[in-house]
Amino acid sequence: PERRSESRKVVDDYYSVEFTLSRELPVHQFRVRDMSPLGLGILVNESSEVLKRLTVGDALEMKFNPINGSDAECLKTEIRHITRMDNGRFRGHYLVGIQILERSEG
Repeated sequence: PERRSESRKVVDDYYSVEFTLSRELPVHQFRVRDMSPLGLGILVNESSEVLKRLTVGDALEMKFNPINGSDAECLKTEIRHITRMDNGRFRGHYLVGIQILERSEG
């Protein structure tokens, strides 16, 4: 239950995340969503090159962009799951579950 409230706070505080996977694939930006019972996620189109480069267990530096317009925060974030969305309005996308590993104090 405690993890869930942390996830809620992140979704309330941040609008999107940005990350870079390689020089060939520059910055990708995704809206942060609270769609999974396990916490945070981003939606990625099934045709996106990003999916070919992400692996469950990867730890990436992601830049979290605050809703209130203050400075973005870079946080070490782990890919927790990659789940195909077969039904509903997000059909044709994958839900990529993310979890913040290290949060700087401040």
